[in-house]
Amino acid sequence: MSPSNPVRDTHPLLHRVDPEHGRRLEALPCDLVWATTWMNDANDVLAPRLGLPTLPVVDWPDSDEVGVLHWKTRGLVEWAQGRPFVWVDDEISDADQQWVSTHHPGPALLHRVDPRRGLTEHDFTVIESWLRRAR
Repeated sequence: MSPSNPVRDTHPLLHRVDPEHGRRLEALPCDLVWATTWMNDANDVLAPRLGLPTLPVVDWPDSDEVGVLHWKTRGLVEWAQGRPFVWVDDEISDADQQWVSTHHPGPALLHRVDPRRGLTEHDFTVIESWLRRAR
C-alpha cells in the first residue's frame, strides 16, 4: 500500500478534472509545462488523471508580490525568456495582461478560464487558434 498523499486524497476540486482534457492538451502544438502551486504534485496527482506524462514544472521563486499583479506573472515571463507562451489560469487580470505585454518581448496569450467551469470547448478553440497564429 502506498503512503497517503494529502493533495491526492483531499483536494476538493479533483473530482472536477476532466480526463479527456489530457488528450486535448497533448494535441496542442506546444510544449506543456505545469505552472501551478501544486508544483511536482501536479505530476503525481493531475498527470495520471489526465493521462499526461511527467511534465516540467515552473519553479516559483519566493515572492512577496503585493499589488494588482498575480504572483505568478513575473515568474512566468522570466521562465519564458522571450519565447512565446500561453498561460491558462482562473486568476489572470487586466493588470497581468498589460504587464506581460510591456515586459515580455515575445508573443503571449494570457487566457482566463471561468473557475466554475474550468476548460471549455471555447477555451480550447481560443488557445488552438492563437497557437496556430503564433507559429
